[in-house]
Amino acid sequence: MDALALEATSTKKPANGAVEAGAPVPAQAPVKRKPAKKAKKAVVFFEVEILDAKTKDKLCFLDKVEPNATIGEIKSMFHRSHPQWYPARQSIRLDPKGKSLKDEDVLQHLPVGTTATFYFRDLGAQISWVTVFLTEYMGPLVLYLMFYFRVPFIYAPKYDFTTSKHWVVHLACMCHSFHFLKRLLETLFVHRFSHGTMPLRNIFKNCTYYWGFAAWMAYYVNHPLYTPPAYGEQQIRLALVIFLIGNFSIHIALRNLRPPGSKTRKIPYPTKNPFTWIFLLVSCPNYTYELGAWFGFTLMTQCLPVAFFFLVGFIQMTVWAKGKHRSYLKEFRDYPPLRSPILPFIL
Repeated sequence: MDALALEATSTKKPANGAVEAGAPVPAQAPVKRKPAKKAKKAVVFFEVEILDAKTKDKLCFLDKVEPNATIGEIKSMFHRSHPQWYPARQSIRLDPKGKSLKDEDVLQHLPVGTTATFYFRDLGAQISWVTVFLTEYMGPLVLYLMFYFRVPFIYAPKYDFTTSKHWVVHLACMCHSFHFLKRLLETLFVHRFSHGTMPLRNIFKNCTYYWGFAAWMAYYVNHPLYTPPAYGEQQIRLALVIFLIGNFSIHIALRNLRPPGSKTRKIPYPTKNPFTWIFLLVSCPNYTYELGAWFGFTLMTQCLPVAFFFLVGFIQMTVWAKGKHRSYLKEFRDYPPLRSPILPFIL
């Protein structure tokens, strides 16, 4: 028997289980190893110290504050130890004379160490913006109607509850009422406020402005001796068109820029609504339209107190528009350079 035959007939394995020399080695399944557990990073807690911005006295010390805590959460913690200062009336700052930090600012993203020092300033009693606007706008609406219906003790007794013989007086009342009713509805259903409250003391100043001017204008427009505009019906019709264009506000377009419950700011752009196309040239077209409405009302009534109200409003809204325009330029590098604050190419 030759060597090949012997190799072919030999099929027994060695008794000890060892592999014969020259025999193929069977493949072994890979050994599964458990992945090594990652070491958890230790959370570095912050210590927060809050000092009075005026006296530098320590008001509160917060231990083991999580690094992702927001300023809003820190205000809530501070409120627990000082119940008289609810979060809305707190101003938390990095510097005693610096700007207030935003509620959404995160502790670990601020230029502070693990032992952070903040300064507190009391903003005073606060009131919601919704309440402020409703109070501001309800007053002029009611006061104007009192003068329009000539309730007693305003004019001479013989004019009590009489009506004017000039149709422009009735038109002016409808326009004035429409304007402030629209504002009330916008406050309730359209506006989204970046700040929830304002100082309570401001409501007295604001109401004095709106209520005082409304009474002053209404007294003369609805006066029994009032005379219509010099150019008659042509002037009144032109004024009505200007007033109505001014009242097609773009508050809905501005509202849609901010999702519900958010304080994010975006660059406003025109939409399919043609009244928003003015965004191409103006940063604050809501003020532009507001000025248009009161210019139309001034032209319609040809009344000096109305003209004075328009002038004061123009100055104030220009200040607000310039401030917002500067804020847009500072916040957005790609802000359209062609825009003006309130009047295209002028102001």
